[in-house]
Amino acid sequence: MQCSWKAVILLALASIAIQYTAIRTLTSKPFQLCPVPSPQNCGLLGGPETESPIEGRAGCDDYPYFSFNASRKTHIMVLATTRSGSSFVGQLLNQHADIFYLFEPLYHVQTTLIPRLSHSRNAADRRVMLGASRDLLRSLYGCDLYFLESYIKPAPANHTTDKLFRRGASRALCSQPVCDAFGPTDAIVEEGDCVKKCAALNITLAADACREKRHVAIKVVRVPEIGDLRALVEDPRLNIKVIQLVRDPRGILSSRIETFRDTYRLWRIWRATGRRPYNLDLSQLTVVCEDFLGSVSTGLSHPHWLKGKYMLVRYEDLSRNPLLKTMEIYDFLGLPMDKSVEEWIQANTRGSTELSAKHKYGTVRDSAANAESWRLKLSYDMVEYTQATCQKVLHQLGYKAVKSTEELKNMSLSLVQDKTFVPFS
Repeated sequence: MQCSWKAVILLALASIAIQYTAIRTLTSKPFQLCPVPSPQNCGLLGGPETESPIEGRAGCDDYPYFSFNASRKTHIMVLATTRSGSSFVGQLLNQHADIFYLFEPLYHVQTTLIPRLSHSRNAADRRVMLGASRDLLRSLYGCDLYFLESYIKPAPANHTTDKLFRRGASRALCSQPVCDAFGPTDAIVEEGDCVKKCAALNITLAADACREKRHVAIKVVRVPEIGDLRALVEDPRLNIKVIQLVRDPRGILSSRIETFRDTYRLWRIWRATGRRPYNLDLSQLTVVCEDFLGSVSTGLSHPHWLKGKYMLVRYEDLSRNPLLKTMEIYDFLGLPMDKSVEEWIQANTRGSTELSAKHKYGTVRDSAANAESWRLKLSYDMVEYTQATCQKVLHQLGYKAVKSTEELKNMSLSLVQDKTFVPFS
């Protein structure tokens, strides 16, 4: 018994000594953040040949991006749906000299994994698409553009491709050093001119251009709800801020009918004949409203993981006051607004209908008048059905319902309520 008590005492003393040594080790010098890397290193990883921080030890040398990004770099995501004005919003960011902008890179993920063009509601398809999308976005925000090659068809040869979706929508991909066809004096390069005059995209040069920029902005229309992005938003390496763009579902439907003529053929038949086809794919409308309702409800409920990272923008508000609303967006992002952004707004929101027809984006226009032009294109019975189907989200977002054809066509009566959505800070 006496030996047992001695053993216990010795063990206790040894434990105390070990703890004391550990405490002394931790407190012998003040805590320091990991060293800040070179300003040229803007990514999660140093480049395509850098070892992943997941592998090996997890010390300062492996995670320089954490402290670097927290003090310097903001990543931006425009979360939207097709035909909601997202191309316009993307260009407001694309014009900024410090922003590297990518136009819907998830297009390649969808066409590779889920070739069907319609939005899939299959749970398995959704999981596969979202998992791949999150992985790709995480890499792109780190300027690792090589990750995208796995989804481009045909596969790039020697890191070179002419198949990147809407390459011409990115200012950085149409200027030096990525493209030599245009010089510093070419302030605005049309998308078509970029595609015609620039050689095939060298992904290595594109990744270098990305690393030279202070921020990365990506437009996304293939992620249903903001809750699907939580893992990315909470990743401290990324420092993502989300701008969720919404639009009146009636306007979205009208725009899709005009743009995707084959896919929305039955809707056009309904509009032309006044009779709703029995085999009409109603999910083409209901999915929009369900996703909006779920995503906006999450964002406006102010969950802790979105604090300081979420801003809701109505397309109609941006169209009516483009300069003021853009200033609010940049204020939310914590970035100064370039003069080039203001000049682009002046040039692209006060054009005529005649000019509008010549531009792929349709942004050279009287943007305020364009926002509610859908009222002259949809029949009242289609609007009435949309209002019944999307009643909750219309009310939540402040869009007024109409009760007659006369109200619908009376353009002096706005259907957009004055409503303020304050960013969650």
